[in-house]
Amino acid sequence: MKRKSTQNPKVSKNKNGSARFSRRNFLLTGSAAATALVIAPRHILGGPGFVAPSEKITVAYIGCGTQGLREMPGMLAVPEIQIVAVCDPVKDSRDYVDWSKDGLRSDIAKALNRPDWRRSTPGIPGGREVAKDVIETFYADQRRSEKFDGCRTYADFRELFDKEKDLTAVKVMTPDHLHATIAIAAMKQGKHVMMHKPLANRLHEARLVIDSARKTAVATHFLPASDGANIYTIKSWIDNEAIGTLREIHNWSNRPVWPQYSALPTDQPPVPDNFDWDLWLGPAVDRPYHPNYTNAVFRGWYEFGGGAVADMGHYSLWPVFRLFELDAPYAVESRPTHVCALDGKVPHKVQNDYSFPSSCTIRFRFAASGPRPPLDIFWYDGSIKPPTPEELGGGELEPEGMLFVGDKGKILAGFLGEGARIIPEKSREGYRKVKGLPGPQPAEKPRGGRRTEAVSLWAAACKGGPKTYGDFLLAGPISDAFNLGAVSLRLGGRRLFFDSAKAEVTNVPEANKYLTREYRKGWELTGA
Repeated sequence: MKRKSTQNPKVSKNKNGSARFSRRNFLLTGSAAATALVIAPRHILGGPGFVAPSEKITVAYIGCGTQGLREMPGMLAVPEIQIVAVCDPVKDSRDYVDWSKDGLRSDIAKALNRPDWRRSTPGIPGGREVAKDVIETFYADQRRSEKFDGCRTYADFRELFDKEKDLTAVKVMTPDHLHATIAIAAMKQGKHVMMHKPLANRLHEARLVIDSARKTAVATHFLPASDGANIYTIKSWIDNEAIGTLREIHNWSNRPVWPQYSALPTDQPPVPDNFDWDLWLGPAVDRPYHPNYTNAVFRGWYEFGGGAVADMGHYSLWPVFRLFELDAPYAVESRPTHVCALDGKVPHKVQNDYSFPSSCTIRFRFAASGPRPPLDIFWYDGSIKPPTPEELGGGELEPEGMLFVGDKGKILAGFLGEGARIIPEKSREGYRKVKGLPGPQPAEKPRGGRRTEAVSLWAAACKGGPKTYGDFLLAGPISDAFNLGAVSLRLGGRRLFFDSAKAEVTNVPEANKYLTREYRKGWELTGA
């Protein structure tokens, strides 16, 4: 689709031209940008909620596992979007891993207004045929007056791209190791791309995704991005010297909530029926099938996932990287936990460069930039938390949260910056009095992420509107940081010094091989 250049004078822009939304102007202008392009067609052609077929963005949904299915109803509900094809190496399964036995099925059944949907089929659903059923059932109810010739299914995304000539865009919901390969293939064909985190689980791949987005100029959106409403508030306090000069940001998560195996599987169970293991591996090094690699547990392996920091850190730290204008870190170091085993009667530490640790801390160091002094970000997972601040008195830190440390005070907040407060209370009240501020206000949940409004903003960008707050071109520094953190963990906690301009680790030469991957023959990756 030929993109038209449109500008919305009410939307403020970042230096790279992407839309920046505060809590107020998001509501006044961002949502308007997402809907303005469809007001006339709805009014003229079919009443409220109607979008002419010629105005729809045709989407292929690639990745139909539990998370893909969980997010599917939100995209189906956007009138500008028409999902015309799905792709997954699994055809139809009842054997997925999820966070509850019936939660996913129940949620989809509710979205479809079909209480008994797959109730007689025990197990956790997933696969391309399940996704096809969800799409066609939803459209049959919601779009009775529109022509819809069904949803096509594919096991191989390459076949999908060859055959779906009228495709406008794709949403990528696969395991991490396939993200760059699929996104770049789509962008090379001029398809707009929405993708879950991370951009890639290798530093060079993520940079290749960003470079391809820049060269092709397609509309992109990174799903964990948010407009950072709560972090805006925190930054305004910091800018007004509420805690003096900011020195450190601490962010902790109770993830992983999935197994992170300390040993490679040695048994070789058969590949399940209707599962193309070769396609699931994609560019990864060949190995025998094992269920410990697939479903929700893939993210615990260096080959296939990005660990807890990639899973959750993109949500909490995306607005931090954006609002504090962080570049790639110049140094990264980590402290992974380890596992011991017995060799005969002698204990030994298991040497592990294949799976993420059950818990860790990672320190990202950022150089001074303009008026901002040097800054350190500390990440904690596996229920590790920073020391409890003395300013909390007898209080305890929540299982997940953020702590902003200045040389004259601290700000404590929830994991996504919600409920932020200066500690101790007397410092908070003193700051309010000096600045003439009102009392505590209700916390706002961050906008963006996987919400339907993010899909609407992306849809507007696909039609030539402003770039979204999750444009791929904004994801370079956070992608560099998290992929470097994974390399530090993989090397047992080594401190790495990074030259961003050269995209290489300067003090540990062996680390550089982990900035890319060993590709299977035929799956080598090149950019647009």
